[in-house]
Amino acid sequence: MRVLSQIIVRYRVILIVFWILLLLGLSISALKLPSVLRGDGFETDGEFKKVEQELNRTFNRSSTNVLLLFEKQKDQSEAGFRKSISDGITAVEKLKIDNGILSPLQDEKLFKPGVAYAAVQFDKSKDDVKAETDQIKKALEGRKGISITGTPIVVDDMNKASQEDLKRAELIGLPVALVVLLLAFGSLAASIMPIIIGGITVVISFGILSFLGERIQLSVFVLNVIPMVGLSLSIDFALLFINRFREELKINGKDEAVRITLHTAGKSVLFSALCVFIGLAAMMVIDINIFQTVAIGGMVVVAVAVLSALTLLPSLLVILGPAINKWRILKPKPKQNEGWRKFASKVMKHPLIISITALIILVIGILPVGGMKLVIPEVDALPKHYESRLAMEKMDKVFGVGKGSTAYVVAERPGSWMDPSGLKDMKKLVDRLQKDDIVSSVDSIYSVSRMESSGQLAAAMSNPQFSRSLQPYIDQFVRDEKLLLTVQLKEEEKSANAKDWIRTWSGADWDYPLQFGGGVKFYQEIFDEIYDKAALGFSIILFSTFLILMAAFKSVVIPLKAIIMNILGLTSTFGILVWLFQEGHFGLGSSDIALMLPVFVFSLVFGLSMDYEVFLISRIQEMYKKTGDNDIATVEGLASTSKIITSAALIMIVITGAFAFTGVMPVKQIGIGIAIAILIDATIIRILLVPSLMKLLGDWNWWMPFRKKSKIADH
Repeated sequence: MRVLSQIIVRYRVILIVFWILLLLGLSISALKLPSVLRGDGFETDGEFKKVEQELNRTFNRSSTNVLLLFEKQKDQSEAGFRKSISDGITAVEKLKIDNGILSPLQDEKLFKPGVAYAAVQFDKSKDDVKAETDQIKKALEGRKGISITGTPIVVDDMNKASQEDLKRAELIGLPVALVVLLLAFGSLAASIMPIIIGGITVVISFGILSFLGERIQLSVFVLNVIPMVGLSLSIDFALLFINRFREELKINGKDEAVRITLHTAGKSVLFSALCVFIGLAAMMVIDINIFQTVAIGGMVVVAVAVLSALTLLPSLLVILGPAINKWRILKPKPKQNEGWRKFASKVMKHPLIISITALIILVIGILPVGGMKLVIPEVDALPKHYESRLAMEKMDKVFGVGKGSTAYVVAERPGSWMDPSGLKDMKKLVDRLQKDDIVSSVDSIYSVSRMESSGQLAAAMSNPQFSRSLQPYIDQFVRDEKLLLTVQLKEEEKSANAKDWIRTWSGADWDYPLQFGGGVKFYQEIFDEIYDKAALGFSIILFSTFLILMAAFKSVVIPLKAIIMNILGLTSTFGILVWLFQEGHFGLGSSDIALMLPVFVFSLVFGLSMDYEVFLISRIQEMYKKTGDNDIATVEGLASTSKIITSAALIMIVITGAFAFTGVMPVKQIGIGIAIAILIDATIIRILLVPSLMKLLGDWNWWMPFRKKSKIADH
């Protein structure tokens, strides 16, 4: 930090010019970010994806559908309704972009009184049909009674809703954050600075991610999560840094004040950023696009945030010097830390009672966690007024779309499936599948030919006329050495029974290799990947955080306490989220918890809350080295940092909590989740548990194996 402070003091103007040029250079790229984001991110390179490719390439089956919902208008006759359906489908056919259209005029299953739907099929993935869906929307624009939905449309709408949510959250969060900063600093100059640093951080991060998005697939959720993290972290870093600079400015010149601030608050910022960075990096172990891209985006914004906090901000402060206190709105109160000093002293007089009370409160919050239901966000994650959601809900109600589920089985064997031996093996597999209680039917050559035995079908195939008539169906199910079976299940694809069925069959011993696809396999792979890898990710976070804090504070007890308190606080947060969302309190409506929420909130908040831990314990450690008295160090550390930590926490709560007013449910849950976690951390943990446990443990707080006490305190 000494070398860095010398560089900043000497080359401050050059550094500021560099950041201005970087900002200008990446601003245009930042505006393009929404257009390069693709998909909801729930994608993994597993068996589901391989079977989907087989369906497209080998069996010419469409893997992506855009659904057109037709609703009869009040003044429309039955003939007029059918004509509007025909005209709509014709308009799409003229585009020549599809791989076939299932029409309700040809399939009565897709037609009900006053309601019908068509499926426009594509042989591309849901993330690669943006241009085609835009053409369909344009072709059907202005036609009454036609709504467009389906997975590609829902994903596109999620992107649009995310952009609207971001604007709304910024309009709410930033003005309130400025008010909090004014109350913390009292001067307009000091209050505006963190907002400026936060804005620069987010814009530059967006620009970098825009370049990355042209090379790798980035989830639409990046658009909300990154500003949420970037603004919160940047403003917090700036708040802590400016507060220490103003303190040092009272007794030192501006150059020396920056040097001391970099050596103290700067070191805290660096350790905090490292904790957040590792928390995000740990998500990379989960091989699902949404976690990996949000992790990449998060690491980018954390890197930019720490660089701006340690180079741009101090450069500006060196130039401003005492002017940082200009345009004072609130006069500083004499002995403003006295209230916090008295509070800390009272807490430390009754450490056992307060510790037990705080733990009881946390446990009450933890109780609902056992009932948590995790789901992959789908159409119901969109705001209720979106056309794609309304259309899908209508189709579900009228046609039972989503009832039951379909699994695809691809079997490969050497030789032909159509010779007597192959037909026998095929029948054996079909029969075994049909015996399962969860299976309602198996579509195969046997079902379309209505033959009940392999011998009967082999004999019939020897008839040239029968063989020719069956050939189109054979092409649907058999290509060279590969066989496709379509299995209809009685259970919905999201259900635990359906996922258990696919797990059992995926691990079953069979004569030939079997691969499984369809929605059931998709859900099973996503859930299993998270459940199998989340523990590894969390372990990386815990172990790395322990090592970082141990290196920072030269203590084994401090990091252990911090980790245990964080786990309790986060688990309590998850319990409160279950109570709020699943049980529908405070008018939020009943909704299950988004599958990525526990991983996101744990990975983000575990690092973010360490921001306050590092800042607070750093001050306590400073005082302990001076006095050698743990109690005095704790009281003085709390007195000098509580106001600024509370302000920093309040800003983070405001910025992330502003997403409570957004429409995309997973984003709402993540925003509220982070806000609640920070609230618990800044109140129950930081101002109650920390001082209580510091008192109870005394000098043991600073215990480090193989180190003498004389090296801990300089007293």
